[in-house]
Amino acid sequence: MTKSAVGTELKKIPGPVTRESRVSPGRKQYLELKRKYPDALLLFRMGDFYETFDDDARIMARVLDITLTARDVGGGVKAPLAGVPHHALDSYLGRLIKAGYKVAICEQTSDPSTAKGIVDRAVVRVITPGTVVEPGLLDQRRNNYLAAAVSDGERVGLAYLDVTTSEFVTEEVPASDLVNEVGRLQPAELLADQTSGALLGGARLDGATVRAIEAANPVLAGGQAEQSLLEHFKTATLEVFGCEGKPLATTAAAVVLDFLKQTQLGAAPQVTSLRTAYPGAFMRLDSRVLRDLEVFTPLGGREDAPTLLSTIDRTKTAMGGRLLRSWLARPLMDLSALHSRQDTVARFTGDPVARGAVRETMAKAPDIERLINRACMFAASPREVASLGRGLAAVPLLLDALGARSNGHRLDGVEKDPSGTAVPHPGGWPGLKPCDEAAALIAAAISDDPPLAPGDGTAIRHGFDAQLDEVRGLSGEALSQVAAIEAEARERTGVKSLKIGYNKIFGYYIEVSKTNLARVPPEWERRQTLVNGERFVTPALKEYESHILTARERIADLERAIFRRVCAEVAQYSERVLRTARAIAELDAVTSLAEVAAQNGWVRPDLDGGDAIRIKAGRHPVVEAALGPGQFVPNDVDLSTTGQQVLIITGPNMAGKSTYIRQVAVLVLLAQTGSFVPAESAQVGLVDRIFTRTGLTDDIAGGRSTFMTEMVETAAVLNQATPRSLAVLDEIGRGTSTYDGLAIAKAVVEFLHNSPRAGCKTLFATHYHEMTALAGSMPRAANYRVAVSEEGGSVVFLHRIVPGSADRSYGVHVARLAGMPQPVVNRAWQVLEELEKGTGRGVLPARTRRSGLPEQLPLFSRASPALDDLVTLDVNSMTPLDAMNALFRLQEQARAERNGPDAKVAQPVPGNLPPPR
Repeated sequence: MTKSAVGTELKKIPGPVTRESRVSPGRKQYLELKRKYPDALLLFRMGDFYETFDDDARIMARVLDITLTARDVGGGVKAPLAGVPHHALDSYLGRLIKAGYKVAICEQTSDPSTAKGIVDRAVVRVITPGTVVEPGLLDQRRNNYLAAAVSDGERVGLAYLDVTTSEFVTEEVPASDLVNEVGRLQPAELLADQTSGALLGGARLDGATVRAIEAANPVLAGGQAEQSLLEHFKTATLEVFGCEGKPLATTAAAVVLDFLKQTQLGAAPQVTSLRTAYPGAFMRLDSRVLRDLEVFTPLGGREDAPTLLSTIDRTKTAMGGRLLRSWLARPLMDLSALHSRQDTVARFTGDPVARGAVRETMAKAPDIERLINRACMFAASPREVASLGRGLAAVPLLLDALGARSNGHRLDGVEKDPSGTAVPHPGGWPGLKPCDEAAALIAAAISDDPPLAPGDGTAIRHGFDAQLDEVRGLSGEALSQVAAIEAEARERTGVKSLKIGYNKIFGYYIEVSKTNLARVPPEWERRQTLVNGERFVTPALKEYESHILTARERIADLERAIFRRVCAEVAQYSERVLRTARAIAELDAVTSLAEVAAQNGWVRPDLDGGDAIRIKAGRHPVVEAALGPGQFVPNDVDLSTTGQQVLIITGPNMAGKSTYIRQVAVLVLLAQTGSFVPAESAQVGLVDRIFTRTGLTDDIAGGRSTFMTEMVETAAVLNQATPRSLAVLDEIGRGTSTYDGLAIAKAVVEFLHNSPRAGCKTLFATHYHEMTALAGSMPRAANYRVAVSEEGGSVVFLHRIVPGSADRSYGVHVARLAGMPQPVVNRAWQVLEELEKGTGRGVLPARTRRSGLPEQLPLFSRASPALDDLVTLDVNSMTPLDAMNALFRLQEQARAERNGPDAKVAQPVPGNLPPPR
């Protein structure tokens, strides 16, 4: 079952068949709550366990692989039952969420020891993949987005929110871009209306749980979405958020916020702002490009293999790691913003003292961004709040580190204007300001070594609350009196081993060994007999026990209330804290880029608005990191829409064609994130989109063969590329027959070269050597090949890209290098020789040899009188009738050449024809 079908499965579950008048009170309570949350798994707190019943229990047992039992629920009815311990909830919850289920958490809201009748219970939270806040269930270095898509068929409103960081963004994009945008975002959960769901179709969404937005959702009604946002943000207009006049973007944002309030039971205090994104501000990258360039995930399924992100990620904080990831997913198109980011990276690259001081200080910073949000949601533990306080207290140290002077200047920062564009900001670091009040509050309120949960009396610091201190004092006095009772009892009985203990069943007791029972005073009341002794109580012990237990309950209630109050007070500083957190994240990301550049000798690329990509001695950063220093062979590239627009690259397998063309795309992507690049020099005219068509993959779920997938992806390039785009195409046409594939490859290159709408810079790697002829007929096409050295029957791949075309593929050589059994290699040489001599058994016609080397089959015969005659025609001086007759004659002549000399040639229409050559 797919994750998107989970909600449907739950809705189809029939209700339990029982007579409610005969069931137990607990069963009635459960059924009432289940009716309110029919599409969620209801985890019903009963003592130390969360229990599920009926079909929820069957799902739990199957997904979690736990035992399915049954419980008598009254009226002679037994209901299926499955439960998990409350202390292990997170581990089980993670598996349920990963499987795509909604989970409603039902807690006991009254004290079982004081409740009369059944314990009060209520659902306190509904957890879905996009609303998870538990740290143990999240990847700390990537965002966890809840997204919504609303479409009118032509455009789509797409909004996404990370509940744990308060990042809330909305945008409007063409309907054709929805799949690409969702692929880039990789949300954990996507809410889609009917039209958006149809647009997504069977697209692979990288594990996102998709839920349908009910058509009856009031937010979808006219005007309701805007009003919902205005009420939440308490503003008079949406203009401040940039979505005024964008109804689809507004509706999508309102859907996200409405879902959050439903699952968090009306509370979303941490969401205090909304940003509208403008797609033109970023390079467009779809999930295919991110995959082919191994930006976030390696090809081949190896989880430990390096990626572009892992190669450049030297961030010290989870916040910085998330931001760097987002930079790679959305490279900038704003030259001013890019130059500002480059300036900052350059200053840190050239100032190792300041860079080291900043990075050392940041290494101690916790995830302030997520911690402040957990505090706002009252989901933080005392330990997390204490960690937040320590992180805020370290901000002045970070500011001091920024003031380090090794080059005689103070480092500049990067500010952002309201549209999200970065602009220079001299002196210090924008947004990085001490949150002294919040830090002081936490330091005063939370103890140095707090527990995981408030209530045991050790979470709140002594001296913070007078009432709590007074009750602690009373409890301490009572405990002192108990100690005094123990000392008095030992003296009175003479039993030195006598001791006072406590357990939840019997409370406080005096324990005496069997050998000393004769010394026990008669007025002591026997409470419990043990194997080695007995336990007693006295009136004085009972009295102080009552004082102690009452004080403990009072301490627990007071401490929980005080801790909640502290969280609420800290939440008042959330906007300032979040600004500080984001400033730290940006500082972390740019120093990470600077560290990589300094360690590896990367250079600052020259970014401009031109149409050229010129890189000298460029290197693939991921491959170079895997090989080690000095092992990667660098190569140049010179591309432009007015110069060498299409590079046709030929050469053997394993020689480096694919690495080279990917390398160019990776370096452009890096440059437009503001990063330095591995090269001697680089000039990059801004690229609006990168396209890739590499690898052989099929789409079994979508019913597409390998070749169909290749054609669909190639069609996307041809239909969407612009002169500012960069296309990286590897072996187009190899998924079908030789002639079909060659014909398609030729047509694709011609279109990219000749179409004024496309005209993108293109790197085209191919094994079709006939493609190299295009460089002679297309002025902006050029041939390049991978240099190969051949000595004594062996080949050495030099991995150098040089001008010219390859004359052979060295396929049998590669087969031998790959470890193919020698008999197979020998037979391959034999078959190859037969084919070249024309003695093979009709598999292929004979091929000519040039310079002693085998050639591939030509697409067109070079000895063709018809072709020669065609070249000599004076088209400009021909009448329409002349042209028709010439075309007729040339067609018949070509047929005769193909069918043999005895073929009959039809006579043309009378007219003036040029004489045959």
